[in-house]
Amino acid sequence: MKRFLLLLAIGLGYAEPVFIEVAQNDLQFSMFESKNSRREIAPVDNTLYKKECASCHFGYQPGLLPAQSWTYIMQNLEKHYGVDASIDEQDRVAITEYVLANSSEKAAAMYRRSAKLTSSMQPGVLYLSITEIPYHIKKHRKIDKHLIAQKEVGSLARCAACHTSADDGVYRKRYVKIPNYGAWRD
Repeated sequence: MKRFLLLLAIGLGYAEPVFIEVAQNDLQFSMFESKNSRREIAPVDNTLYKKECASCHFGYQPGLLPAQSWTYIMQNLEKHYGVDASIDEQDRVAITEYVLANSSEKAAAMYRRSAKLTSSMQPGVLYLSITEIPYHIKKHRKIDKHLIAQKEVGSLARCAACHTSADDGVYRKRYVKIPNYGAWRD
């Protein structure tokens, strides 16, 4: 059985390379990944996490923080950013397992934004918030403080205020629309 590997570049960079394995009369796609559908961070897919966490604030994808940070957050829910967010022990354990299994270090191999966040972190540093991570700081450094301070945004921790596709794990610049400013172009 004769096989060929064909590298096909699609359009003007709108897709990653496509590897097509040709075997006689069959076309078998061994990899295809469109940049338009490629997620930067795995979206939240845990019902319990959505119910207990995302019902009060943006459902931060586990791939935004390292395991050490998630462990600290989940062990200190009674002091969760100034609020008592305690939940029953069984739910706490289940959510902890979910966020640790999908933390930035675990997600880095599959999701590029998780990889960038993780590689920017200093070993041994406990990051208590996404806003403390060097990569996050770098990506937001050019935004005027008044745009962040306005009531529609309030804080860099409110991702979905500007990132219109944040719930889907997409944080690309083309999906950023800052309230009272418009599309972000640096």
